[in-house]
Amino acid sequence: MTASTDHLRPLLERLSLEDKVALVQGADFWTTVPLPHIGLRAMTLSDGPAGVRGPAWDERDPSLNLPSGTALAASWDTGLAHRYGAAAASEARRKGVDVVLGPTINLHRSPLGGRHFECFSEDPWLSGELGASYVEGLQENGVAATPKHYVANDSETERFTADVLVDERALRELYLLPFERAVEAGAWAVMSAYNSVDGVTMTENDLLETPLNSEWGFDGIVVSDWTAVRSLQAVPAAQDLAMPGPAPAWADLADAVRDGRLDEADLDRKVLRLLLLAERVGALEGSVSVTPPAVDGRAFAREAAVEGAVLVRNEGELPWHPSSLARVAVIGHNAREARTQGGGSATVLPEHTVTPIDGIRAALPHADVTYSLGAVVQEGVAEIPLDRIRNPRTGEPGLVVSFRAADGAELFSEHRRSTALVWFGGDAPIAASSTVELHTTFTPTESGEILLGFATAKHGRVYVDGVLLVDEQPEIVGTDLGAAFLSPPSATGAITVEAGVPLDVRAEFDLGSADGPLAGALSVTFGIAPDDADPDALIAEAVEAARNADVAVVVVGTNSKVESEGYDRKNLDLPGRQDELVRAVAAANPRTVVVVNAGSPVLLPWRDDVAAVLLGWFGGQEFGQAIADVLFGAAEPGGRLTTSWPASFDDVPVLDVTPKDDRLEYSEGIHIGYRAWLRSGRTPAYPFGFGLGYTTWSFDAIEITDAAGGGTQASGDADSSDAAFGDALVHVTVTNTGDRAGKHVVQVYAEREDSAVDRPVRWLVGFAVVRAGAGETVVASVPVAARRLAHWDGGWQLEPGAYTLSVGASVDDLPLTATYSTAEVFAA
Repeated sequence: MTASTDHLRPLLERLSLEDKVALVQGADFWTTVPLPHIGLRAMTLSDGPAGVRGPAWDERDPSLNLPSGTALAASWDTGLAHRYGAAAASEARRKGVDVVLGPTINLHRSPLGGRHFECFSEDPWLSGELGASYVEGLQENGVAATPKHYVANDSETERFTADVLVDERALRELYLLPFERAVEAGAWAVMSAYNSVDGVTMTENDLLETPLNSEWGFDGIVVSDWTAVRSLQAVPAAQDLAMPGPAPAWADLADAVRDGRLDEADLDRKVLRLLLLAERVGALEGSVSVTPPAVDGRAFAREAAVEGAVLVRNEGELPWHPSSLARVAVIGHNAREARTQGGGSATVLPEHTVTPIDGIRAALPHADVTYSLGAVVQEGVAEIPLDRIRNPRTGEPGLVVSFRAADGAELFSEHRRSTALVWFGGDAPIAASSTVELHTTFTPTESGEILLGFATAKHGRVYVDGVLLVDEQPEIVGTDLGAAFLSPPSATGAITVEAGVPLDVRAEFDLGSADGPLAGALSVTFGIAPDDADPDALIAEAVEAARNADVAVVVVGTNSKVESEGYDRKNLDLPGRQDELVRAVAAANPRTVVVVNAGSPVLLPWRDDVAAVLLGWFGGQEFGQAIADVLFGAAEPGGRLTTSWPASFDDVPVLDVTPKDDRLEYSEGIHIGYRAWLRSGRTPAYPFGFGLGYTTWSFDAIEITDAAGGGTQASGDADSSDAAFGDALVHVTVTNTGDRAGKHVVQVYAEREDSAVDRPVRWLVGFAVVRAGAGETVVASVPVAARRLAHWDGGWQLEPGAYTLSVGASVDDLPLTATYSTAEVFAA
């Protein structure tokens, strides 16, 4: 229900035009403008779909690193999504954050999308249900959710300028649907996207008014993606808050109101919505600020990672009994340097992470657990571990950072505990400085040649014991500012080091004059790049370790150059020689299990050659613990796929993510994801909804009843009320036929043969998580809103007649069917 702002009008009337203009633009990168004379404090916004970073990008103030969006979604558990939102709210309040910029509910239109790890699914209904639960979990604890990016921002290539051409039916049935559910859940904010839709940039698009406000009753604020506001045309288009601020595009806003180019009523509506948001989050004098209950973040992160882990192959190998294992070979770059999150603005800085090798060793204290790199995955430099660096001024673990004027005078210095540093807001005088210097004492733990250097968009120099090692300006590839800032190229130099012998290392970077949207921001990583000089030797070493072990665990995965904000993927291959590595290890040890550390689909050409395959996604800071829990049977692998995983690149139905002449046409219409796979007749490696557990299940019976308790009535011309269609409850009886307790996901799909309109072969209309003990029979009651059967044709239309509802474990494993009629309900 839309909230009234009438009670806030007396505050509005106390504001000058200048006050109003200031309020609808940010005060800086992360906060809004305070207006103390009406009792309004600044509100703080923060990135963080998978954690809450806070207003500073600072490892000294760490954040809980939750599993990625794809990991959460793979649980298919709306209750878990609600708790995920509550955990994020607890973190937000701990960090003084009022508005969390998430969840990300764009769709997996194509697996090439570089930011899919943040999103939930290729299915709009599943995305919407999980997003709605996330929103409720945040906001019940007093923190605003900001579902993003509205709308059709489903890929990264040319995201600032791409014009998405999408027909109205696909827009309504697919891309808008998750946002509609988020608004129904009461979202207090929505983020508008960079891209255009049908020729109009989203911050100026009529879609901000219709359907968002006029049809759905949204009463929150629309905040822009950072720098997405391009002109004053965003003012009448229901764009409420321009971030960051002050926004150059709105520099003339006050004058435009005075001279009549803009209507002050449009400005007033924005101000009232911002005041309502402030009241909701406790930023307005007299309003109540909710204090969320404390959350055991580490325990929840571990649980969520287990619930989302998807076992897609198991030839009777898992779970392993720890007591039966004496020697285990753990192999893979990602086993030691796991990706717990994707790259880009969603990055958070956890206090610690548990890698797969850490988790496995902790679970097997009695066993000999060996480690082999196997193949290099990471590209560019990685930060130096804290235990190997010392601040030369204080002797503490870390380094000293100095910002200097052109004459060398130190303007500002600080102690830091990481060599991967980002300043995006905060106290550092970046704009006033000529150079920044990172100084540390580095003590290697192994002897040999290393590649020491840096990653940044700035010209840099590295000195070792006073001798210049690197003097280079890394070459920026592409035009995406975000990618260049958060995932810059590297420059390195080779140097021979001796274990235990400390080195004085100083890295210096020219800042120069800064302007544009990233003025006052800086990103630099100082560290060591992997040595890939002899890849054959790395594989041979891993094969030997596997041959001498009882079992082998190979952790494969992507890197920050493959899955990150700012760019899409060119292919679905695992980087480096990981495919070759897996084949070689599997040939040496038939008890090889592969863990996939990727946020979205990758090709697994060796999948039939290994004993088991476990998809761990970007599993958050407790990733290694969760993987060990699943491998050794302490927990059930709880996940099911929310996106189809292809067997080959050429089979993928939707691959086009690159605009042509700034235009990206969604020519596939409503057929994306599993819908497109079914239409094409091709078979993916693993279908939507698929996943194995450690027990077995039978689907025993299906019954459909009218959710309203009486006969169903439906009309062919439906409004927004689902009840007009005659909602149903699908009751599904399932039995755990195995010998241990387990979890399953009951999935309900609709089909309509001989339809008068273009439809998918089948589409998801409902789902439920069930848990049962060994031998136990349970009944899942799955609501199916008849709106899920409707199609868009100038309005929601329900085609009369019979629909087939199919129930099972995935989109292509549906043993039970029943007929659902818009006139009456039948049991099969």
